[in-house]
Amino acid sequence: MATGTRRDAPGLAADRTVRGRRRAAGPFAGRWSAHWYAWAMVAPVLLVMGVLIGYPLLRGVYLSLTDATEANVGRTIGMNTIPATYRFVGLDNYAQIFSDSAFWLRLGWTCLWTVASVTLTVGLGLGLAMLLNRRLRFRGLYRVVLILPWAAPAFVSTFIWRYVLNNDFGLANGMLRAAGLPTVEWLDDPTMAKVSVILVNVWLGIAFNMVALLGGLQSVPRELYEAARVDGASAWQQFRNITLPMLRPVSRTVILLGTIWSFNQFPVIFLLTRGGPNGATEILVTAAYRDAFMGLRDYSGSAANGMVILVLLVVMASLYLRSLRKQGEVW
Repeated sequence: MATGTRRDAPGLAADRTVRGRRRAAGPFAGRWSAHWYAWAMVAPVLLVMGVLIGYPLLRGVYLSLTDATEANVGRTIGMNTIPATYRFVGLDNYAQIFSDSAFWLRLGWTCLWTVASVTLTVGLGLGLAMLLNRRLRFRGLYRVVLILPWAAPAFVSTFIWRYVLNNDFGLANGMLRAAGLPTVEWLDDPTMAKVSVILVNVWLGIAFNMVALLGGLQSVPRELYEAARVDGASAWQQFRNITLPMLRPVSRTVILLGTIWSFNQFPVIFLLTRGGPNGATEILVTAAYRDAFMGLRDYSGSAANGMVILVLLVVMASLYLRSLRKQGEVW
């Protein structure tokens, strides 16, 4: 026994030496040597993301702390180079944003626009998904027709709706005149303009929600519904106790993505009403665009608006995910 112990001692010492070298090399040394090919495959993606996302983000943060405008930024005209003369002003741009009453009005409308759009797109998308999940004649044709709004570019669809809702020669008012009904100022009345942009945004987003929720419905085991019917459960009880719980993994993703997309939905607002009438439909992202590329071209103010929008989205997404975790959902 003693001889066997002496023979094992060198092996134990060598094993301790190897473990000590691994600890000294750091926790990532073993992972790098074992998965270097994975890191090599991911590196180009990280590089592209750093160039396309990281640099503009950092540049935006920097500009938001300056007084940069079109008049004082550096630029080259022919052979002449004009140096930048803007200066660092700290948080002055953010103080100006939060002290502006117009910002809070736009924020309230942006939140209302987002909540209304997400609620309607998810609700109507779920209804259409449940309808198409049944055995229907020409079901494939219905799916293709309903997904067309999502397949078409947003600006093309918005221009079509701008023509349809035109007060003078639009299709909507033309149908009302033909029926002997009074016409509606779809885009010139502040209230109707808000209703119009919400309806157009719902029309654009409903197809994505329908497809995503239809995929979730098709993954629900049919045996659950059969067992529920055997137990005497009504259609509403099946929907509440089987369909909705089984759709949670899909619906929470749809709601989160819909919130982010609607909050930043630039084409519908800008191309349909240009934020009008009198700024009634202006949301935060269109206001930031207007500051940067129209009027005074206040780059620093637009960058500050962009940072505020980013922070708001991060906060909303964090609160949403936190509420899911409290309910026992795993993200």
